[in-house]
Amino acid sequence: MSTHARPLAEQLAAMSDADLADLLTARGVRSEVGWQDFFDAAEALLEPASLAKILPTLTRSEASALQTLAAGGTIGEDSDDRRTLERLALVRADGEVSAPVAAAASERAAPASPQSGDQPIAGEHSAAHAAERAFTTVATIADLLLLARDKPLALLAGGTLSAGEKRQLAESGVPTEHVDQLVTIASAAGLLSADDRRLRAGATADEWLRHGATTRWARLAEGFRGALPRGIRSADGGWVPLDEWPQAHPWDPAWPDLSSGLRERARLLGLVADDGSEPAWAVSLRLGQEPDAEPLAALLPAEVDRIFLQNDLTAISPGPLAPALDVRLRTIATRESAAQASTYRFTPESIARALVAGETEESLVEFLDTISLTGIPQPLRYLVAQTSQRHGLVRVSSDPDTGRTRIESADPHIVDAIAVDQALRPLALSKDGGSLTTRVGRDTVYWALADARYPATLVDENGALLTGERHAPPSSGRTEAPDYAALIEKLRSHQGPDADAAWLDRELEAAVRAKALLQVTVGMPDGSTRDLLLEATGLGGGRLRGRDRAADVERTLPVSSIRAATVIEQ
Repeated sequence: MSTHARPLAEQLAAMSDADLADLLTARGVRSEVGWQDFFDAAEALLEPASLAKILPTLTRSEASALQTLAAGGTIGEDSDDRRTLERLALVRADGEVSAPVAAAASERAAPASPQSGDQPIAGEHSAAHAAERAFTTVATIADLLLLARDKPLALLAGGTLSAGEKRQLAESGVPTEHVDQLVTIASAAGLLSADDRRLRAGATADEWLRHGATTRWARLAEGFRGALPRGIRSADGGWVPLDEWPQAHPWDPAWPDLSSGLRERARLLGLVADDGSEPAWAVSLRLGQEPDAEPLAALLPAEVDRIFLQNDLTAISPGPLAPALDVRLRTIATRESAAQASTYRFTPESIARALVAGETEESLVEFLDTISLTGIPQPLRYLVAQTSQRHGLVRVSSDPDTGRTRIESADPHIVDAIAVDQALRPLALSKDGGSLTTRVGRDTVYWALADARYPATLVDENGALLTGERHAPPSSGRTEAPDYAALIEKLRSHQGPDADAAWLDRELEAAVRAKALLQVTVGMPDGSTRDLLLEATGLGGGRLRGRDRAADVERTLPVSSIRAATVIEQ
């Protein structure tokens, strides 16, 4: 390994810091790895474990190019595949492939030639079905975001939703047949973010929820395209025909399942019909252009901006409700059925939830009157008024003097009920005159009271009402790239005039460990050199010991006199 690593060490040392950082990132190197110099780096990158990690990421054409070069073939220097292999330190600048890389590549099957043809155009019937599926996908993802915004969804270690979470989604009317694929689509668009095995609504989820169906779809489709693996990305930023996807990463054993999942997500987004044909709205995305949703919009049901309010405290939307109206209505009412005509139900809890979110009696009445085709029925108007009167009866604040959370109410009976409520025992409430105090944080106390259905509200030290989100979205779902500056600086610090001597010591140590046969070039006192064939047996005190094959005697050579040493394959 040591002999093969030296050319790579020199190649790494000649790289710019930016190219070296890109290489380390691509090879998955930890920024705190304990390498001391470029020799360590080269040997580590040629280890079987490191090669086993990087080779499966190669595309079909890159894998084919590597096998060609490993077999002694040639590929032009201007080839994109060859340049990629050089950037990954799998091929040297002169096109040579080191023995460890060649051996690892030869163990893998030759990539199959792609079987591709023109993408068939979807007929009217297939396009209609694809549009319907895209509409359903967008609506279901909106449901997921609204649920994740109210309460993060539990994830398993593998990143999928737990069975219990899926049952709760089904009970909430969310279809769960493809829910894990939908979560992946939403995450690629930055709408969902995994954090500590919890799935939360992303920072841009609220904005997305207020857009129309085609704008929502375009964001999801662009996110899907942006997350595609290299093997199926085209040079213009789109994707290659779907028939080529199964052969895109031939050395990745997980690729068949990954490829199948990608195709299924494309189907759910309406980018491919059930028969494999391509709808008109997918063409611009496949070609790397801005999404053109007009052909899709022509097949989607028209959105409505009015609803029927009924005496039984329900509301019926005669068609898909405009997203901004739907999002606001669902903070006031619970949706009971989801279809092109949806049903919503108003309850004291749903009205209270809207008041917690910052609504007032006046804003609720104004909103409902604006979107209703039938006015506001008296029972609903009474429910809003009654719930608003009770809202804020319990006030939760932080005492600026003690730092403790304080619970107060104009109704002493409510304070007494809270004090003995067994569900609130974990708060460790204690009496303080006509109020209750606790060391538990203000927000935690507030949400505990809200969950126990007390008409609580948050106030600041001046008594002003506060509103906030129970589960605030993460500021960013992006993972920061490793910082290799310190590692690269350490590697650079060991470059210099002593590098050749350090490399010779390393080669001699490796030869002694392997009891290898060495061809050693020794400098003589008169300035000449002499070649010896030694079986290396020991190294210490600045001297190399070994048996001279030609003279059949033991020799001890000062390492300072050795000009070069080459391992001879036996």
